[in-house]
Parts: sequence; C-alpha cells; structure tokens
Amino acid sequence: MSKDKNIDKILQDWPYEIGKVSVRQVQGDDGRDLLHMRLEMGLLQLEVVGRPDGQRPEGCETYYDHLATVLAEQKEPFVLDEDQCMQIDREFVQFYHRRICWLTLRKFRLATQDADHTLKLMDFSTEYTPDEPWALSHEQYRPFVLFHRTQAAALAVLEEDGPKKAITEIEAGLEQMHDLFAGHDAEEQYEENELVIRLGELKESLRDHYEIGPTLTEKLAEAIASEEYELAARLRDEIAGRDAPRS
Repeated sequence: MSKDKNIDKILQDWPYEIGKVSVRQVQGDDGRDLLHMRLEMGLLQLEVVGRPDGQRPEGCETYYDHLATVLAEQKEPFVLDEDQCMQIDREFVQFYHRRICWLTLRKFRLATQDADHTLKLMDFSTEYTPDEPWALSHEQYRPFVLFHRTQAAALAVLEEDGPKKAITEIEAGLEQMHDLFAGHDAEEQYEENELVIRLGELKESLRDHYEIGPTLTEKLAEAIASEEYELAARLRDEIAGRDAPRS
C-alpha cells in the first residue's frame, strides 16, 4: 500500500479515548470544511453541507428530498419499498453521527438543523412504512432526537437572543415531549423520563444562572392551577401576541 493511502500516522496522532466523543473540523485538499469523528478502529469523515457522505441521491441534496419528489409525482398510493427503506436507514445513521459532531463542537444551530432533518425523515418513514416494526425501529428514538433538538435549539437561542428566549425554547420542546408521551398513552411516564428531567434541569440551570423569573407559560399554568381565570385569560392573550407572526 502506498504511503498516501496509509492512515496509521493519523490514528497514532489522534488516539481513541474510551467514553469520549472525539470530533474535529478540518479542511480537505480543496479547502472545503469537513468533520472527523474518531472511532475505536478508525475514523469517520463527514461533509458539513448536504448529506454527510457527500452524495446527491438522484441529484437531490438528501434522500429525504428525493423521496419528497417521488411522492409528489406519485399518482397511486405511496408505500416505501425495500430499497427505499434501506436508503432511509443509511441517512438516519449519517445524520445521527453529524448531529453528535455538531453538539460536541457546540455548533448548536447546525445540530438543530440536522435534528430537524431526522424528525422529518422519521415522519415520512412512519407515514409511508410498508412494515410497522421497521417504522417503530426508528420511532423509538424520537424522544432522544427531540431531546437533542430542544437542547441544541435552546443553546443556540441562548447565544443569539439571550436566556429568556432559551427557556421558552426548552418549554416548547418539553411540550412536544409531553404530546409525544400522551399520544402513546404513556403520559404517566412523562415526569419520570430521564430526558425530560435533563431538559428541566437545563431550564432551571439557565434560570438560576441568569436570575430569570417565571415565564409567561409558567405564570399561565400557575394561574389556571389557582383558578385565577381572568389573569389566565390576560396571560393567554399576551402569549398569543408574543407568538403571532410579524409582517
């Protein structure tokens, strides 16, 4: 094997550490940015734009985009075939690895984008699955992806807009998690779920560190619990005005 194909030196200079996610951002020979993730017996190289493997399935940026095009052109009821399921599996794994890279590098907005892609692909897989167990093999990870998505989005917003909006972002994520548990008749498990607890701890940590008082959502919940319905109505109006799109 020629020396230019031997990666011994690369691996020796970057030893694998058990229990640690080792990631770095580098540049390729053409100057493009790349991600490297150190594994126990080698490394992964991931593109930072588009699909992590750099491929363009049928000319599309991702396989999900290709499937969306196929669906739009389909005249009969659409069901994923075996090859499409296999390609979806590949894309799930690739985006998982890159999401972990972005989180490790504290590139929270990019981690949020990759989590959003995974959730869209998960939605598509569940809706058009040919096999329920196959869909469930991905759906079981939805709480984990939502956790990463909420964590990354909150920390991105913290950097961009400050702690109050970061806390609001966490509350929105927790609401999604609650809806997910309720939708699977597992609402009683919500409060004890480890991912929910960790998001709650992140919220309280931000609140304590930045000395942030109760949010509008929390004030509304307290007003309803105390049967202060006039106050609750005013808070609902305030929340609606805050969340209304601006032209």
